[in-house]
Amino acid sequence: MNDLKTLRKERLARHITALPKSGIRDFFELAKNMDGVISLGVGEPDFVTPKSIRQAAIDSLEQGFTGYTSNLGLYSLRKEICKYLESDYGCCYSPDDECLVTVGVSEAFELAIRAITNPGDEIIYFEPCYVSYNATIKMFHGIPIVSPTCEKNGFSVDVEDVKNKITPKTKAIILNFPCNPTGGTLNSAQLKAIAELAIKHDLIVIADEIYSELTYEGRLPSIASLPGMKERCIFLHGFSKAFAMTGLRIGYACGPADIIGIMMKIHQYSIMSAPTLGQYAAVEALKTGRPEMEKMHEEYRRRRDVIVQGMNDAGLTCFKPKGAFYAFPNITGTGLSSQDFAMKFLEQQKVAVVPGTAFGDSGEGFVRCCYAASMENIKEALRRLELFVKSLK
Repeated sequence: MNDLKTLRKERLARHITALPKSGIRDFFELAKNMDGVISLGVGEPDFVTPKSIRQAAIDSLEQGFTGYTSNLGLYSLRKEICKYLESDYGCCYSPDDECLVTVGVSEAFELAIRAITNPGDEIIYFEPCYVSYNATIKMFHGIPIVSPTCEKNGFSVDVEDVKNKITPKTKAIILNFPCNPTGGTLNSAQLKAIAELAIKHDLIVIADEIYSELTYEGRLPSIASLPGMKERCIFLHGFSKAFAMTGLRIGYACGPADIIGIMMKIHQYSIMSAPTLGQYAAVEALKTGRPEMEKMHEEYRRRRDVIVQGMNDAGLTCFKPKGAFYAFPNITGTGLSSQDFAMKFLEQQKVAVVPGTAFGDSGEGFVRCCYAASMENIKEALRRLELFVKSLK
């Protein structure tokens, strides 16, 4: 029996079994099994995908476009992506060999890490951050190096800290601004400083731009558009957030042809091609989806203002996010840990939020509240929050 137990342990990859499960999904699973729960947990737009985009997906099925596409993705979609990035981001890419369509931006990120990481390479990223960064780096034998962000600095980068973290083993820096979960962004001086560090130390920058359209205080150019950065930047983006297309699973990566070629090779062997109907929907999104995207953007701004004010009124302190659709209130005044606050709030008031620690150790003392929910649900969640905070005194 002991030998059998040993065999069962050894049949699993140790570096994977050591990774924690997603803290976001843990609370999602708890909440979905309870009646009457208001979820401010999962980062998914509550809007239905705009009608013209849905219709394009339906039309592709009706016309029998149900086979594989090129491994790189539909050429028509790659052309539209490159046009969009040139007009809106100032980034010029060739649809022939500098653009790859992926299964959401999550696959694009994984491909980027796999394509550039050799065992022992160090990759700098900023916490609190999206849950997969640390785990993905570890899965492919890189070494994650954390540069923490903090509330007093608007959850923006500390350039001096980044400088101090760079070693001869540093391979890349990951930028995800506007940031999930904090809503923090960069200013132009910080963006330029990161670019200068990348050039000086010959680093790759992985720019996860998934929330870039959802910016409320003035949008910066992509770091990929700065002088000397195109050849060392992997630009990642997708359609899930700004176009409310989460279930259609379409993302993309643009960058130097040699890196995109390696990413495509991995994609070719593991995925083959992104969902065909989703690709046709994405073409339509880029052609006609901007007005609906802008309407959703303005509604998120309105919800942001309501949720931030409501949280401050309830007795928490809440940084006003400059982008994305998350509030990240400071709950240290309640005396509870992030995990305990989230669990008790769910149990006592049936509101699901995510502990800040799901996004890294520097998230302790905070919880993430997604305001991509109806205004009615946000207001009711705030009413329950006020009752909950009062009950802790």
